[in-house]
Amino acid sequence: MATDTLSELVEANDVPGMQQWLGEHAPYEIADELGRSDSLTAVLLFRLLDKDRAIDVFEELDPVDQQKILYGLRDKAFGELVEAMDPDDRARLLGEAPAKFAQRVLSGLSEGERAMTARLLGYDEGTVGRHMSPKAVLLRGSLTAQQALATVRAKGIDAETVYTLPVVDNSRRFQGVVALRDLVISDENTTVAELADSEVPTAKATDDSEAAARLMQEANLLDLTVVDSEDRVIGLLTIDDAVEVIEAADTEDVARQSATAPWTGHYMAVSVLQLAWSRVIWLMLLLLAASLTIGVLDFFEEELETVVQLAIFIPMLVGTGGNAGAQAATAAVRALAVGELRTGDVLRVAFRESRVGLLLGLTLAAVTFVLGMILVGDLNVGIAVSLSLVLICVWAAIIGGTMPLLAKRVGIDPAVVSAPLVTTFVDATGLVFYFLIALAVHPAL
Repeated sequence: MATDTLSELVEANDVPGMQQWLGEHAPYEIADELGRSDSLTAVLLFRLLDKDRAIDVFEELDPVDQQKILYGLRDKAFGELVEAMDPDDRARLLGEAPAKFAQRVLSGLSEGERAMTARLLGYDEGTVGRHMSPKAVLLRGSLTAQQALATVRAKGIDAETVYTLPVVDNSRRFQGVVALRDLVISDENTTVAELADSEVPTAKATDDSEAAARLMQEANLLDLTVVDSEDRVIGLLTIDDAVEVIEAADTEDVARQSATAPWTGHYMAVSVLQLAWSRVIWLMLLLLAASLTIGVLDFFEEELETVVQLAIFIPMLVGTGGNAGAQAATAAVRALAVGELRTGDVLRVAFRESRVGLLLGLTLAAVTFVLGMILVGDLNVGIAVSLSLVLICVWAAIIGGTMPLLAKRVGIDPAVVSAPLVTTFVDATGLVFYFLIALAVHPAL
């Protein structure tokens, strides 16, 4: 039984075995198994957990899986669970839930928890305010290290974190941050103002949450102080929430780059219909865009009939151009996401990628020329293919590198116009280059 998987224990209806498995595994492992399970099985397993462990597991679940669990619980268990959640986690859950479900959650909360949750829900989706924890221990600069530690002990039980302690004045305006470590190792009479770091970055509650999370990543921060429009401290963006924001953003970018719509929930629990629907819309759009390639081939049909050997190299040219463009687009999207590129870098990126494309094109053209001579024995066709390959690689690299920047400049998600659309566009334009060069160098055309 010790080697049985949880799914095997569920199939065998081995309740003692399930309880033992749940007791031997960490909350994040249990959460993963619940996410993989259907609703009935997930609720059954969740009910086998003791109260404290159930809360730990519940906080590890994604919002869609939390809803799945809550729908199967009675009112008392339902209320205890949502009351025990951190306000930012609760706001994230309700932000993705149906209105009727959200009302049930809010009505079951205590007055204080309901007020904090409603305050977070008042911020727009995707802002720092939706993800911050309003429960933070604030310190006055006039306190000594000894007094500050006493404050942390008294108020820290209700805070989500005590490792980062914002320092404020009498109006709660931000003065800096002091780390718990500094309080512990400093002389007990040292004031908080002396220990505080006033140059640490902050974020406004209305700022973009992904940008704030990336800032934490770049500045190596455990927590980021969140302030309002008047620079008053209203909460902290903690590292666990920042990681979730970055993970969600990266997941969406990967989906967009692979021409699918993002979905919520565990992959193994998402229905086949939902997966198909997330892909078919993009495939239909790309299918329509591919008609450009068909139009190019139809326009140059006479040239293909005259020199049939030209058709042999079309798949290779199309594939190479699409792949070169996708490589450049992926690099640009990634660089934009981590702040290495700005929208004003379009010309610099174009020049840089043109040189990369030229090196790639020359390298591949040398190989292709030899290959062309072996396959068709026509010098003119070999020259046409080689020159086309150089031009296509340069063109694809420029388009792939600049389209995400131009998209972001006009307010479009860069990932949307990355690999799939770049590939389709480069396919059609690359064929135009190929046939025009063939017309110029081949005497039979």
